[in-house]
Amino acid sequence: MIDTILLQAQSASSSTSFYIMMGLMIVIFYFFMIRPQQKKAKDQKKFTEEIQKGDYVVTIGGAHGRIAELDKDTFILEVERGGRIKYNKSAISMEATKAANKDA
Repeated sequence: MIDTILLQAQSASSSTSFYIMMGLMIVIFYFFMIRPQQKKAKDQKKFTEEIQKGDYVVTIGGAHGRIAELDKDTFILEVERGGRIKYNKSAISMEATKAANKDA
């Protein structure tokens, strides 16, 4: 009888600790995976909204140039010797643009 009571107490304790561990794993997953990704996406969106005509940018594909015209969702990139290419704003690489502007 005492053995049965001890086993029941132990199983209740292990199920409680299981739920606590699962909760901690979810919290850790949120702070190390989800939250930084959301912050990065928010910073990228802010960066693309703040670009202006004449800014030097680098696209995700590696094209370097200055912004000649801006529309709502697109821009025209002026490359060497007057060449112009139309891109979506989502094609701007925030990290590459900041790195290129530091070097210049």
